[in-house]
Amino acid sequence: ATTIYLAGDSTMATGGGGSGTDGWGNYIAPYLTNTTSNPTTLSNQAVAGRSARSYTREGRFTTIASTLQPNDWVIIEFGHNDGGTLSSTSDNGRTDCSGNGTEICYSVYDGVNETILTFPAYLENAANLFLDKGANVIISSQTPDNPWETGSFVYDPTRFVAYAQLAAERTGVAYVDHGGYVAAVFEELGESVVDGYYPVDHTHTSVAGAEVVAEAFLRGVVCAGLGWRS
Repeated sequence: ATTIYLAGDSTMATGGGGSGTDGWGNYIAPYLTNTTSNPTTLSNQAVAGRSARSYTREGRFTTIASTLQPNDWVIIEFGHNDGGTLSSTSDNGRTDCSGNGTEICYSVYDGVNETILTFPAYLENAANLFLDKGANVIISSQTPDNPWETGSFVYDPTRFVAYAQLAAERTGVAYVDHGGYVAAVFEELGESVVDGYYPVDHTHTSVAGAEVVAEAFLRGVVCAGLGWRS
């Protein structure tokens, strides 16, 4: 048996960001190779509002690691909640330390002293934790906000897209440029269709949108030759 674990935010999570939106994670299930001899199950551990930092602080990566079996898969995708600026007076508990390496920031969040790492460092730590358990890891770039929002197509990846690729390279795990694959299909589908995928804001997708975003992820998996899709 193989389990595919998903670690991410509302754009991946069951129920998305609420208000009838949905994350893409559960929509890869119909495409998974599922045989009697090797059943594949999906464990969607994505949680709305989380960043790489808050997901780490809440122990969610270690929870996944505690049940991981060798040859299971973990897909890690963050970025939407990782931005912002840390200061002595403002810390939302999600913003990572700026930089792409071993930089460290210190903060007091919720009355607790916290040592804050960079976005790539959180992803690398998680990937290494899972690799130590014999799992296969995919680091995936964040989904785009609606690239048609201005009325003309603009896909401008955030810094967390490059950071995700960097983390994958440093840990030797697979990288899927999910954002790039989604942007490509959204450009092709056109403004009116894609606007319909974003019913409440420019980040959270409808069920129909989530299905397209899931298919774009699978396209990335296939193009990377990762081989767990039929």
